[in-house]
Order: sequence, then structure tokens, then C-alpha cells
Amino acid sequence: MRNQTLSGDESEVRRHSSLAGRPPIGEGELIWMMALLMALNAFGIDAILPALDDLARDFGASGNDRQFVVGIYLLASGVGTLLPGSFADRFGRRPVLFVALGAYILLSIACALATSFEMLVALRAVQGIFAAGIIALPPAIIRDRVGGDRMARMMSLIFVIFLLVPAIAPSIGQAIVAVMGDWRWIFGAMAALGIGMAIWVYIRLPETLHATDRQEIRLKPIVRNMTSAVTLRETIGYTLGSALVFGGLFGFINSSQQLIGEAFGAGDSFPLIFAICAACMAVSNWSNSRIVERFGARRVSHVALFAFIAVAAAQLWFASQPDESLWTFVPLMAANMSLLGFIGANFGSIAMQPFGHIAGAASSAQGFLRMTSGAALGGVIGYAYDGTARPLALALLATAVLSLLFVLFSERGELFGAPVRDED
Repeated sequence: MRNQTLSGDESEVRRHSSLAGRPPIGEGELIWMMALLMALNAFGIDAILPALDDLARDFGASGNDRQFVVGIYLLASGVGTLLPGSFADRFGRRPVLFVALGAYILLSIACALATSFEMLVALRAVQGIFAAGIIALPPAIIRDRVGGDRMARMMSLIFVIFLLVPAIAPSIGQAIVAVMGDWRWIFGAMAALGIGMAIWVYIRLPETLHATDRQEIRLKPIVRNMTSAVTLRETIGYTLGSALVFGGLFGFINSSQQLIGEAFGAGDSFPLIFAICAACMAVSNWSNSRIVERFGARRVSHVALFAFIAVAAAQLWFASQPDESLWTFVPLMAANMSLLGFIGANFGSIAMQPFGHIAGAASSAQGFLRMTSGAALGGVIGYAYDGTARPLALALLATAVLSLLFVLFSERGELFGAPVRDED
């Protein structure tokens, strides 16, 4: 296939003096780099969760309003994903990625200096829009190199590393507040991590966009490329399906601090419980990377979706009991987050498969649809928190069933398809 090695076109490598004389980037390093780029977003979301009470108290924010610090970032990131893909298809992945990283760094510093709750929410919205590039570009960079179930395997490995950050981010955030005495230092840590990633990318990442795949910056082809990426029947069900199931996950993230701390009275254990759930997703993504090329992304993800529906039904039953405890909630939530590990990377890879020639635009368009729908749904679910786990459990079940219907639409009613080899 084209660009089988991971070093990029020789002409492109020579254009970047930072890469001169250095060995080409290997698959392992590329996976780590893409994972940690995406993890910057996860850290920006999850590290602040333990500090939401302190933040709300400092700014006088009441009730569920504190969730806006997380929810607006997720929603803005989804909206922002419309922008980087087309520019990356024209100018290359590296320049657009540096713009995203620069914005992430500067706006993290600005958030640390915010003087009101409204100002912080506004800055988080802008940060989400500009930092969308670090969400949208890694799948495009991987698609530049591989396709088929091999892409699903690489994306699963990326998610293994990526999910280690949500597992430890709340603990890091809690430790920063304990040591520094102020939640604002969490945003300082975000800026520092962004600087570290920018240096690594500058030194080691070659341009992955092939010269023949460069697209013009004209409205008509951009609209055409993005429209095709989100209207093709074979892929739209997977884009919408992943938006729905991850909307349920975002709902958990938005309300997790209140749910675990208030409903179950385990606020001090929140970072540990959150880490357990995120670690389960990481383990399942690793497991997916080991089996997906053998059994195929469709077979693995379809089985996982049916299992997700069954576990969500059990969650709703327990949540409807008057005496639900943390000991039933956490195992079931961890089980469903594990199943997401067999759904997310596979759904995303299936949706990207037909669009190797316009990977940037396709990643942006699908990311926009997935993130905005999922973030908006997650915000509604989180804001529906009523002191119990019932709204979350009902939402998880409903979104999973709807996701299955969308997948059935894309597959014309036939599930468990055969593996797809990388033949680009």
C-alpha cells in the first residue's frame, strides 16, 4: 500500500529541518504520539472534575451549573472539528496541528487567570473550538497510513494509551489542588503538557499527507467532501451510533462527581472509582487490538453493542430500586465502559474506511457530528441528574438501542460482517 512506512514522503521530510538526520518515526512511537495528543483533551476535561466544588464555590456557581465547565468544552470541541480537517487536507497535518496545540496552551493559561465563572465558561468554549484539531487530526494521520481492520487495531492501541489519562487525571487534579492549594494550577498543568507535546511533534512527526491527496480550499469541494463523509449509507449509521453511545458516556462524565459524591456518598473515593472505570476501557481497547484483525471490526463491535444493551438494562433495573448502592453501580458502569472499548475505535474505523483520499475532511465532518451530538446529549443527560442514577441508566439503554438501529440501517439489516483487509 502507499506510505507503508511511517516516515512520510521523503520530499516532505526534507522540508522539515527538525527531522533531518533522524530515524523515521515507527508505528509504536506514532501510536503513542497520537494517543497523547488526544489525551490532552481528556486531561483538560477530567483533571478539573475533583475541583468542580472548589471552582463553583469560588465563583458562586450553583447546582448543576458547574457542569458547564466540562460540557461547554465538549460541545465546542465538536463544533470546532469542522474547521481543521479541510485545512489539513490542503496545507498538511503539521501546520494545523501546531495551531491547535498553540491555542490549547494559550487558552489554558487564560483559563487559569479567569476572574468570573462566565469568563471561564467562555474561555473553555473558545479553547474547545481551537483545540478540536488534536481530536480530529490523529484519525486522519493514521488513515493516511493504513486502512481496514489494521486501522481499527491501531486506533484501539491509541485508545489504550489515551484512556490511561482519564484513569489518572482526576487523581492528578486532586493532587495539584492539595499541593498548590488552588484549582487554577490544573490549567497551568494543561499548558505545560501542551508545550511538551508541541516539542515532541515538531521534532518527530513528518508530514503524512500525500502530495496527490492535497485538496483545494474552495467551498464547493469542501462541502462535497464533508457531505459525502456523513451521508454515505455504509458509514453514517456508525457515526451516529458512536455519537449516541458516547453521549451516554459524556453524560456520566458530566454528572460523575455529583453522582458518586452526593448520591453514593463516596466523594473522597471519586478519583479511584473514575480511574477504575477508565482503566476498564483501556483494557478492553487493548483486547480489541488483539482480536479485531482476526474477527473484524464489525463482528467485534456488533457483539459488544448487544452486550452493552444488556448491561444497560441491568443498570436501569438496579437504579430503579430504592436502595441501589455503590457496589452495584460501579461494576455495571465499569462493564459498560469496557464494552465501549470494543465499540468506539471499531465504529470510527468503519466510518473512515471509504475516505482515505479525503481523510482530513472526513475526520472533521464525522468528528463534528459525533462530538456535537454526543456532547449535547451528554449535557442533557448530566443536567437531568436528580440525585439518583436513574436518568443516566435510562439514557445508556435508550442510546444503545438507537445506536443498534442506526447500525442496522448502514448494514442493510445484516450484522456481523467479515473482516476487511488493508488494501489501500
